[in-house]
Amino acid sequence: METPRIVVLVRADCRTCDRMEGVVREIGARVGEEHVVVDVDAADTDSEWRAEYGDRIPVTLVDGVEIGSWRIEPDDLVRALTGGDVP
Repeated sequence: METPRIVVLVRADCRTCDRMEGVVREIGARVGEEHVVVDVDAADTDSEWRAEYGDRIPVTLVDGVEIGSWRIEPDDLVRALTGGDVP
């Protein structure tokens, strides 16, 4: 199975993370893209992600590029996914 284009990096018990993931879930459903949620503190998480993004969690990546940290604007995510204007 391919990794979805959208990755949301989170920490356990993080309300800000929950809010960001909710926005990503909503926009992903609207444009037909799935996402994965990765806890940066989990033992099996890539340590490079923890080192790079650990102090800015939550972070949303699209195709490996950071689109938002701490919060994400829905229109920014749509543009990142569609490469154009927000419908």
